[in-house]
Amino acid sequence: MLLVAAARSLMAEGAEIADFGSGVGAVGLSLALCGAGRALLVEIDPTLGRLAEENARENGLEDRSSVVVGDVAKLGLADGLAPESLDLVAANPPFDDLRRHRVSPDAAKAVAHGADEELMERWTKAAARMLKPGGVFVIIHRAEALGDLLAVLGNRFGDIRVRPVHPNDQAPAARVLVAGRKGRRGALALLPALVMHRPDGRFTEEADAAQRGDVVLMMS
Repeated sequence: MLLVAAARSLMAEGAEIADFGSGVGAVGLSLALCGAGRALLVEIDPTLGRLAEENARENGLEDRSSVVVGDVAKLGLADGLAPESLDLVAANPPFDDLRRHRVSPDAAKAVAHGADEELMERWTKAAARMLKPGGVFVIIHRAEALGDLLAVLGNRFGDIRVRPVHPNDQAPAARVLVAGRKGRRGALALLPALVMHRPDGRFTEEADAAQRGDVVLMMS
């Protein structure tokens, strides 16, 4: 759960948070269990949204979480969320670039798992609209998408931090964790890489601890 481990390093106790592209709620509900005051889970796939609601009930978090089934870009007052009301937004956008991958014939799956070239622009606008000044937007994405991410973040977020995630110490980064603060103008910083696997295929100590929730991944 790398996104959770990264978000925890940026989240204050009692924070109001949202989980964009929440799926079954793993990130948002984990952050609620780790001290967030309230978690809003936003998922466009109705089936996954129902599972997120079930997971909230099973974890005793129904009073501190809510699920919105819909498009992140249309999030607003109709969903009970006022502008500039969030402290942190965590985002796990669809990883499949629709320009390069075969699209699922299932329309719901195609929307939930495919990223068009404007998706991160829409999600970034939504995060900027809903975050308080200085609020944090933290994202996990494909490493090859880093250029696009920085381009859309640059006009709205500063103090940007990038942490590459490598499958092993011989491979290029496959993922990036990226965080920025709304309205800030600080310079970008490239943080030390996280290496996931040892030569024997086992998790590295840091990766294993992060996956189990035992440590935070510093993003500052």
